[in-house]
Amino acid sequence: MKKRILGKTEFEISEVGLGTWQVGGKWGSLFSHPNADAILNSAVDNGVNFIDTADVYNDGDSEKAVGRLVRSRSERIYVATKCGRQFSPHVDASYTTEGLRRFVEDSLRRMELETIDLIQLHCPPTETYYRPEIFELFDTLKKEGKIRNLGVSVERIDEAMKALEYENVTTIQIIFNMLRQRPAEDFFAEAAKKNIGILARVPLASGLLTGKFTPDTTFGKDDHRTFNRNGEAFDKGETFSGVDYMKGLEAVEEIKQLFPEQTNLAAMALRWILMFKEVSCVIPGASRPEQVLSNVQASELPELSAEQMDGIRQIYEQHIWPDIANEKW
Repeated sequence: MKKRILGKTEFEISEVGLGTWQVGGKWGSLFSHPNADAILNSAVDNGVNFIDTADVYNDGDSEKAVGRLVRSRSERIYVATKCGRQFSPHVDASYTTEGLRRFVEDSLRRMELETIDLIQLHCPPTETYYRPEIFELFDTLKKEGKIRNLGVSVERIDEAMKALEYENVTTIQIIFNMLRQRPAEDFFAEAAKKNIGILARVPLASGLLTGKFTPDTTFGKDDHRTFNRNGEAFDKGETFSGVDYMKGLEAVEEIKQLFPEQTNLAAMALRWILMFKEVSCVIPGASRPEQVLSNVQASELPELSAEQMDGIRQIYEQHIWPDIANEKW
């Protein structure tokens, strides 16, 4: 597993990490601690040393599983979790420093850790980015030894740009994949100037980029790919990267033609992301250990050719860009 430096945290982390929304989120199956343990241990066994979780993933069960993993292994495992989504309603007025402090302390208790390597604001409302006192809280938590670094998970590029203005922000987690390419246009360069670590999330567009879906594919009633296709439950961009499902399928079929010898399109999609040197780590999820093995293959694949990179860009511009040109993603 190749390593990259996570911005000004100076953590040397695996370029392929593990996101745990699928381990404990709305993906249509009940949370299973044995399955979570198997997924997490498989990741570490295969060189992954960066795990991304959140307090809201299955009401904290995902964090508990991550904590068990860290305590049971001898390897240095970097833990990133998130806070803020527990505020209800999830609006700027709900955000308080007291509430955020409580969320961080609760996460520490669930994981049974003394310090969180990276705490991230979890897609806060746009207005919250303009409240310095929210960001200043994390300087205090760092002095108290409860966190080592602050990051932000964002929905929109303008939010990412605003987050860059805070000196204590060390990482930004943003949706970036073959079907969501806009972050590479301006944001990546600005982040690099400030030595900000970039975590690429939703890298497989909720599974679209595995190449395994068809027009007839169905998802369980509790799977966000069923109930959030148009943003009914949370931000639309979280499901299929905000791309229309049928148009996404058309794009994926053309992408497959660029890799006629490859049966693992998911690994190629992750390798495409790693072609961007500004990305510190890509964090695909996994709902079973076999998917972990598929994901980590991306680190060993050769670089994509200039022709393949150009072909992916053309497919994006033809199938995806016309529908999202006016979005702020």
